[in-house]
Amino acid sequence: MFSVTGKGKQAEMTVPSTTERQRTECGVCWRRCRIPEGGLGFCRARTARGGVVTAENYGKLTSLALDPIEKKPLSHFHPGSMILSAGSYGCNMACPFCQNHEIAQDADAGRHTVFVSPVELVEKAHSLRRRGNIGIAFTYNEPLVGYEYVRDTAALARLEGLETVAVTNGQIEEEPLEELLPLITAWNIDLKSFHEDTYKKLGGRLDVARRTIQRAAAVSHVEVTTLVVPGLSDGEEEMRREAAFLASVDREIVLHLSRYFPRWRCKEPATPRQTLCRLRDIAREYLQTVLLGNI
Repeated sequence: MFSVTGKGKQAEMTVPSTTERQRTECGVCWRRCRIPEGGLGFCRARTARGGVVTAENYGKLTSLALDPIEKKPLSHFHPGSMILSAGSYGCNMACPFCQNHEIAQDADAGRHTVFVSPVELVEKAHSLRRRGNIGIAFTYNEPLVGYEYVRDTAALARLEGLETVAVTNGQIEEEPLEELLPLITAWNIDLKSFHEDTYKKLGGRLDVARRTIQRAAAVSHVEVTTLVVPGLSDGEEEMRREAAFLASVDREIVLHLSRYFPRWRCKEPATPRQTLCRLRDIAREYLQTVLLGNI
């Protein structure tokens, strides 16, 4: 294949380089990264081998802990229970205030992992039932950049009667999302802001997050978290529009407003408590349950 560029009789033929020809498109998120053979996509967790995009981080865990379900945060899904929380590495956004940047944003995070197969993770979850464990949560980094591992593990977990939780930024394309929807019993979805320009600054898309919330809420338990960052996601009118949107999906969706603290590249002071209280009062005009976190 070749393309002709230029004008008139002086047009030249340009032949794609070998590297360009070997790039393979990833379809997991809206970025549609064109990944060279053996290279990595934007998320640093997906690679191309033999012309097929695969999850480089499949089964490679950086974190494994038994957490209270409220820590996800999920307040209206089996409250008082525990859940085995598993994290890998990689993320398809670039929030400068990332609280888990060591595994989400660090290019070397993949070097510090332990391989745990889906069968092994389910067995581990079973062994912890005596300690109040109800299932498996995919969390800490952005789990859906390695959605195949989430899919395979969740399928086994559901067969064993375990609950499955995804804590995600919701930046996933429709096809992989549809694969996951029957397998995930509860979601906590980050809604970073309700302004498209803000999402662009953070490396995401508001419309994609909205779609994920709508689709997940149609079939599963969904709670939403917004980290309230001064000058970024603390506007009153923006919160009013966000709460109205969530109410249009389901007034019973729980909204968690989480307090920002300086992290990673952001050194600005923590969000004032009164700001969160004011936004909570606005959101409660639309939603039945609005909770404050990190207060």
